[in-house]
Amino acid sequence: MQWRKHLTIWNLLMVVLLIWAAPRLLPHLGALFGIRSGGSITPTWSATTLDGARLTSDSLRGQVVLVNFWATWCFPCRAEMPLLQAMHERHRAAGFALLGFSVDQEGPDVVRRFVEERSISYPIAIVGADEERAFGGIRGYPTSFLIDRKGMVRHAVIGPLAPATLELAVRRLLDEPGG
Repeated sequence: MQWRKHLTIWNLLMVVLLIWAAPRLLPHLGALFGIRSGGSITPTWSATTLDGARLTSDSLRGQVVLVNFWATWCFPCRAEMPLLQAMHERHRAAGFALLGFSVDQEGPDVVRRFVEERSISYPIAIVGADEERAFGGIRGYPTSFLIDRKGMVRHAVIGPLAPATLELAVRRLLDEPGG
């Protein structure tokens, strides 16, 4: 009966908050400290960008790749796009590739207009369930996968990316020997 005095609404809310936050925060901490959070998946995928370029997991082998699943209607996706654009510009010459996988269903014109209004220059493709399955499924947007030069997912993050943790994880993978 001793446990009943600790069973308050505030303690219950704190437990619920921790259960909700843990899966969202742990990948950020893993990226910060170099602990793999992506399992052992090596996704095989292909997508055609809004510009008509065909990109595949094989064509990007040897580069560090960040695949970001997002949508125009997703507020956290919108909020992280400037960070992603800056990262793309900062690291692309070092062997970093960033891909935006839009899950919008309104068609390419809506996505193209959205991307142009925000001056996004990294490749964007509209994808569906096949690409999501290639990464083991998507549970929410945005979801990002940081892939090493050998094609293996090293970090998977559900929710917006944290600039400090992502920057360290990308630099760490860029410093690793090529695949």
